[in-house]
Amino acid sequence: MTTKPVIAVTTSQRSGWRIFPLVWFNLWLAGGGAVRWGVGRPANLEEVDGLIIGGGDDVGPELYGGTINLSAELDRDRDDLERGLATEALEQGVPVLGICRGAQMMNVAFGGSLDQNAWQTFGKAEKIKTILPKRDVDVLEDTLLARICGPERMRVNALHTQAVDSLGRGLRVGARDTWGMIQAIERPTDPFAVGVQWHPEHLFYARRQRLLFKALVAAARAYRASRAQVEAVLKDA
Repeated sequence: MTTKPVIAVTTSQRSGWRIFPLVWFNLWLAGGGAVRWGVGRPANLEEVDGLIIGGGDDVGPELYGGTINLSAELDRDRDDLERGLATEALEQGVPVLGICRGAQMMNVAFGGSLDQNAWQTFGKAEKIKTILPKRDVDVLEDTLLARICGPERMRVNALHTQAVDSLGRGLRVGARDTWGMIQAIERPTDPFAVGVQWHPEHLFYARRQRLLFKALVAAARAYRASRAQVEAVLKDA
């Protein structure tokens, strides 16, 4: 009997106790298993088949040349852990899904930067902070995200302050909101890496959001079998 691919999930020290069960549930629905990682917990990529970098505090601006904002909530120990894991995952070919802060950290780890004041930059954007799907996102054509979830406009949630600014190495935009703010990033080639600005774990009742976790599990199976990850994801889509 084939065992489920195991996905490591990084979480906040403050909110991980309530977020991890949601992510675990989504991975279970997709046919995968999960283990919780975080500051003070063991974290060895050689023991897992995939990685989710979860949501939470803002990414420290010193990691990408920004300046400290007094209103920012930072966890530098978590920054160090997740930046290292994202970099190591790319080097080792471990598939990654970044969620909100996780998408931002993935971008920073790949050499990109963040907009610390995204709501001010996109001044006409309605500032939405809710786990309910109240934000419209346009999936770009000919992207991995479009192949995974479909090309139609999505309605998602939003809990972020920062947003992706300049893209990291090898990344491209997968989706923008209706004001132009980047809402998803992706690697078009192996290893599989997709980051979304929203929180799909809260939207498990929406099939298109569950497909993100299904794609990661497919990539994790391919990684375990030393097969092409993106090809496996698209074949499974």
